[in-house]
Amino acid sequence: MKLNGPKKTNPQNKIKNNKKMSTTKQPTEKIACEPALESIPLKVKKLSHFKGALPTYHSLRASGFDIRAQLCSSIQLKPLQRELVPTGLIFEIPPGYEIQIRPRSGLSFKQGLSIPNSPGTIDADFRGELKVIVINLSDKDIYIEDQQRVAQAVLCPVAHANLSWAKALSTTSRDSGGFGSTGI
Repeated sequence: MKLNGPKKTNPQNKIKNNKKMSTTKQPTEKIACEPALESIPLKVKKLSHFKGALPTYHSLRASGFDIRAQLCSSIQLKPLQRELVPTGLIFEIPPGYEIQIRPRSGLSFKQGLSIPNSPGTIDADFRGELKVIVINLSDKDIYIEDQQRVAQAVLCPVAHANLSWAKALSTTSRDSGGFGSTGI
């Protein structure tokens, strides 16, 4: 028995009135009754080797904006090899926030490209170039090209803990159970 799945089409070839249509969706339209997300100003400085546009969110409800590699030549990553990927960007993160660098799910699933310290933290007082640590978790070589989207960045609120010594701590039903103690 043959099952017919969805017809495969190449979205890059959508033609209307003999003109190629853009397939990139921009977050311009609000969904009815959906509260607007809070917008926090974030200053970005581009370095001399940066090419391209300001990073953007690729969907209306996206948590992260994509970060692109800024390379003179492609990077070859052998299995389990790590590499620092330059982005050509410096961020002025407002106090009370951090930027978390996270893997892109498609690259992780399809190619095995990940971020070993995920999420990577960019502190509000850091003023150096954002470089993304990537790792090849596959059994094949991976190539990273110039302008490839290699990670996503999420602006997150943070708070400082007010640490103090304690002679005793409260008990819970879980207590010191960890590492699968609540089930797998």
